[in-house]
Amino acid sequence: MSSVYHFQTVNHIVHGPNSLDQLPEKLALLDRPVRRIAFITQPAMEANGVAARVVETLAKKDIEVLTVRDVQPEPTIENVETVYRDQIAPFAPDAVLAIGGGSVLDAAKLFAVRLTNHAPLRDWLGIDLIASPGVPLILVPTTSGTGSEVTPNAIVTLPDEELKVGIVSRHLLPQLVILDATLTLDLPKPITAATGMDAFIHALESYISTKANPVSDMYAMESMRLIGANLIEAYENGHSLKAREAMLLGSMYGGLALTAAGTAAVHALAYPLGGMFNITHGVANSMLLPHVMEFNLDAIAGRLAHVAHALGLARHDDSDDAAANALLARLREWTAALAIPQDLRKFGVAEAHLDALAVAASKVKRLLGNNPKPLNLDDIKAIYRRLLP
Repeated sequence: MSSVYHFQTVNHIVHGPNSLDQLPEKLALLDRPVRRIAFITQPAMEANGVAARVVETLAKKDIEVLTVRDVQPEPTIENVETVYRDQIAPFAPDAVLAIGGGSVLDAAKLFAVRLTNHAPLRDWLGIDLIASPGVPLILVPTTSGTGSEVTPNAIVTLPDEELKVGIVSRHLLPQLVILDATLTLDLPKPITAATGMDAFIHALESYISTKANPVSDMYAMESMRLIGANLIEAYENGHSLKAREAMLLGSMYGGLALTAAGTAAVHALAYPLGGMFNITHGVANSMLLPHVMEFNLDAIAGRLAHVAHALGLARHDDSDDAAANALLARLREWTAALAIPQDLRKFGVAEAHLDALAVAASKVKRLLGNNPKPLNLDDIKAIYRRLLP
């Protein structure tokens, strides 16, 4: 566990059912007056009427809104640059608002800082390479998965390298976050499953990270308690507001945990699966989770045992190994109950691809450095091979 740690988060968090209705009033919390907003959203928010409602309420406050719909799922760096150049820059907004999943939120972060920093996005790949704060940023998540609304990270796909890469900067943190679980009630089952597992993984990897600290542990444990108790209910009964509220809070706490401690090998190995085979982030992470944790087991049995006890999976007199294995069994049960695939062949992956996948994953040193055990190329290939039954 880290002995010296640093924690920073968003300026304001508004939480509660239908809290999105308070958006016009909450704009007063921003550090400057706002008259023009670039609104980044996705088709689902237009189909259910949320986008139109937001534009209408902002218009009543004499705020001009540009609605941007062209951010791709798992956006490429070129997609973000093109949308910025063709739509955001000409509009010159005073603030950026995003309502959507992690891809939409990540793109909005980059739009906000792109408006005040003139370097291309490729110059920012890595940590703390953005010089200046962006325009005010408001993020409203509609999935309970990425926790992006409270992290200083934005993930982009590099098609030429067949890899996903993070841009990490304190300037990517928003000024205002609105957590309205009613926006998640209509999430389809596959998205509920993949994003819910992703949120749990953020918390678990932060808890076993080499950079874990008292702040990250607090958020990670509460995230895992909430998600562990509500994931299956949210999946099977998607209109349970109680379950959806718990998942949204759990996702946010997972985001706060990873901000403080960082994710590890699960995420590192997932990035090439997304970059090379277009496997969505949550699915790739969920597939890898049990196998990476089994690899790490001898180094983190005590930490996994803490999680097992918190989730009510172990008896008080169980050994660390027994409790840790109870947690691993529950992770495997979840992947089955949530219909998470366990065969990479379904996505076009073959044995012949393992060398390239392993090399690509080995380059994600920012995350592999957080893993409690080092992984060499053979270790990485062996984990991928577990998903080629």
